[in-house]
Amino acid sequence: MSSPIPPGTPRASPRPTFVIGLFGGIASGKSEVARRLAGADGVVIEADRIARDVLQSPGVRFDLLTTFGGRVFDLDGTPDREVIARTVFQNPAARAKLESFTHPAIRAKIRAELQAARKAGTPVVVLDVPLLLENESKHGLLAECDETVFVDAKDELREARASASRGWRPGEVARREAAQMPLAAKRARAGRVVENSGSLPELESSVEKLARDLGLRPESST
Repeated sequence: MSSPIPPGTPRASPRPTFVIGLFGGIASGKSEVARRLAGADGVVIEADRIARDVLQSPGVRFDLLTTFGGRVFDLDGTPDREVIARTVFQNPAARAKLESFTHPAIRAKIRAELQAARKAGTPVVVLDVPLLLENESKHGLLAECDETVFVDAKDELREARASASRGWRPGEVARREAAQMPLAAKRARAGRVVENSGSLPELESSVEKLARDLGLRPESST
């Protein structure tokens, strides 16, 4: 049994949290990369998850109803994210209006989760925030990152994934990305790049290598 700690002995400070900003194209596999980079002891702060929660809040539901009407809700009264997305991506003014009453709450929740993770001494936090670069002047999250990672995948593969997993029609990926920073510019600004146009084992190997390079995993002894 270990000896008791004498009274007044300073306790070790929590291990600093290594924050990774993750971005990439739609259906590039960001969620999978984020989960693997975070590892068993890390945390993924996913903007899309937080956005879903924000849409369910009473204040935002009221704003949705008064701005877009009942057509953006399911029959059970749940905000329909696909209908909302189709509505705002076709109309820049509508998109700006939506962001005006959702983004402040989303940013606040992201920052609260990041602060909680740091306070708990979480070793790794991955910020899976699609607009990490575009909206930096408003949320300031890029400055919190120790490293940034771009997840790259071929356009045709991302199109196929979006069709299979989300039921999107051809061209929808490109149409939505047209409203964002060009992928080439995002890739150029990333500190690291993970290729995800191959198999899952290939992705696993690439992410593990990146994690070792960043000092998040012990070096292999083999």
